[in-house]
Amino acid sequence: MTNKNLQHKSAAVVNYAPEKGSVEIREVAMPDIGEDDVLLEVANIGVCGSDLHQWTADHSWPVNYPVILGHEFGGHIVRIGSRVTGWKEGDRVVSETAAVIDINSPMSRQGLYNLDPSRKGFGYGVDGAMTKYVRVPARCLHHVPDRLGFEQACLTEPCCVAYNAVVENSRLKPGDRVIVLGPGTIGILCAAVARLCGAEVAVVGLGTDKHRLNIAAAYGCTPIIGNATEWARERDGLGADVIIDAAGASITLQTALQLVRPGGHIVKVGWGPQPLGFSLDPLVQKNVTLQGSFSHNWPVWERVIALLTTGQLDVTPIIGGVWPITEWKEAFEKMHRGEVVKSVLKPV
Repeated sequence: MTNKNLQHKSAAVVNYAPEKGSVEIREVAMPDIGEDDVLLEVANIGVCGSDLHQWTADHSWPVNYPVILGHEFGGHIVRIGSRVTGWKEGDRVVSETAAVIDINSPMSRQGLYNLDPSRKGFGYGVDGAMTKYVRVPARCLHHVPDRLGFEQACLTEPCCVAYNAVVENSRLKPGDRVIVLGPGTIGILCAAVARLCGAEVAVVGLGTDKHRLNIAAAYGCTPIIGNATEWARERDGLGADVIIDAAGASITLQTALQLVRPGGHIVKVGWGPQPLGFSLDPLVQKNVTLQGSFSHNWPVWERVIALLTTGQLDVTPIIGGVWPITEWKEAFEKMHRGEVVKSVLKPV
């Protein structure tokens, strides 16, 4: 596509206020780009649980209203800023989520810009990708090989969340027994990555999660509805080596403390704004390591793209359908009701 053919107005999914349900389709102008940015024509966008939380107004992070939703995306470069090098129009890319960072902060200088306190992401801090065109800093870009379709490539971001939690932020070893709490997108992808690492994995959910648990089973995991104590203690009676808490509620941390073995490891990757309301004494008594895991950075993205491209990590089972952006509400509702694990949108 040449620049002269670019549309100047496009449909966008906009979260316009903090009240519940404040999301609608609006016509937006094509964004201007700075000298260090590219203009990306979006091919596909994954719907994240955080998009749903902003729609239902039960999120726990600040939002810069009004804002275009969407931070899981890929597409083609159609315009390049004057100082951008190493990229050209037509390149197939995916984008990281750290749209705004302080490159001179101590965390950014270590390559851990995902932990920079000033970080702002697409879809809440700045306009995201649920539209035709999105402005992206060139530093966020990664090449997508031709053989990797955008319906899969747009899910690089949640795969990176899972990889960072399981590989970078746990002590998982081949042969470990791992329990994942919460069969949402992140939970199932954490389970899939743990399987790649050679672990025995169980995924725990509620009775309403049967469809999602069946998908976890397709990744070679043991699906469990309700109490996972028996599975946790099956090997030697002491509990699971690693618990990945990927549920969107604080109370599951109590479950994790019950299921983990002495000297074991809990990784908390799910967001839950509720107060805990229980004692952390088991953390001390069992000598357990509790590790938070947030976002991802450049080397994680490169590894995940390689896994997706070779097919070692297959996201196809979690994709419940592709909807045009104008039908965003159906895509959101199906995820919200648990009918699909992941909805994917396509600009119109």
